Amino acid sequence: MSKQEVIICHNLEENLNKAITQCPHDKLFVLADEHTRKLCIPVLSGFDCIKNAHFIYIGAEDVHKNLETLAYVWKELGDKGASRHSLLINLGGGMVTDLGGFAASTFKRGIKYINIPTTLLAMVDASVGGKTGINFNGLKNEIGVFSPAESVLIDADFLKSLDLRNLLSGYAEMLKHGLISTHDHWIELLRFDFNNINYKVLQTLVGKSVQIKENIVEQDPFERGIRKALNLGHTVGHAFESLALETQHPILHGYAVAWGIVCELYFSHIKTGFPKDKLRQTILFIKEHYGVMPFDCKQYERLYEFMKHDKKNSAGIINFTLLTEIGDIQINQSASKDEIFEMLDFYRESMGC
Repeated sequence: MSKQEVIICHNLEENLNKAITQCPHDKLFVLADEHTRKLCIPVLSGFDCIKNAHFIYIGAEDVHKNLETLAYVWKELGDKGASRHSLLINLGGGMVTDLGGFAASTFKRGIKYINIPTTLLAMVDASVGGKTGINFNGLKNEIGVFSPAESVLIDADFLKSLDLRNLLSGYAEMLKHGLISTHDHWIELLRFDFNNINYKVLQTLVGKSVQIKENIVEQDPFERGIRKALNLGHTVGHAFESLALETQHPILHGYAVAWGIVCELYFSHIKTGFPKDKLRQTILFIKEHYGVMPFDCKQYERLYEFMKHDKKNSAGIINFTLLTEIGDIQINQSASKDEIFEMLDFYRESMGC
């Protein structure tokens, strides 16, 4: 898998112009959802480098990350004359970069694309690393391919248009990056002040997060080994997301990951000796900033079924990424059904569910 170029922008127009120039094309397309159409397209509208672009707009939020929307994007590309030499720019959050990346990777067997993530979650996770896809059959990211963007342009100015909930959603992935990297970075993340947001400090933290992810992806682009470190919190987190979608109470991905981290750090403490004090500190931060997802023991079975569909599993065994210590990663850790139910008990007790 080719390596994508990740650019921390100081002049978005210059950086985008250079990225487009490096991708010779016959036609240029920009994909955005209804949120970025209102909030972010105006930022780009005066740029000479996209003055001849064709725009494609889709619905916002994860409910539109589906086969129907994907087919619409394919149709728009075809109807507007895209060829296999065309270029697509995905402007938006993780839903746009995931779906747009998949659309580009499959249209006429693949066209080049550039990601401009506009949410914190997309900047530190969805747009970086080459994973693309859609939700299918009630399951998160069930269909997709590994196919990196040519470039990912990260401009923290877009974050100023985000509300606190969406900032926190992305920050959960950054917290995960702290847990799998160093003690100092983890502490730095716990101390960030969301009551008085310093966007320069946040951009620095974003840069560190992206570098952590890029280093891991470069070692293991197709998730056969150490890249599974990036799944900390996700085995349970994706199950929470799927349950929320099924019950028609969708939740933000980062919130699900944060709650999944609570569960999987508990497993880390029980199974691999992760320190209790660091477990408590992390849970306190998550409880204070993310609240709780309520569920009862009658839903344990359904959550277990969702976990059985996780892509890290093999031969019907549910696999988790756990930690022995901050930065000491243990992949492919299994758990029995009874242990998973005990973990869900711990979550409800520790979070006051």
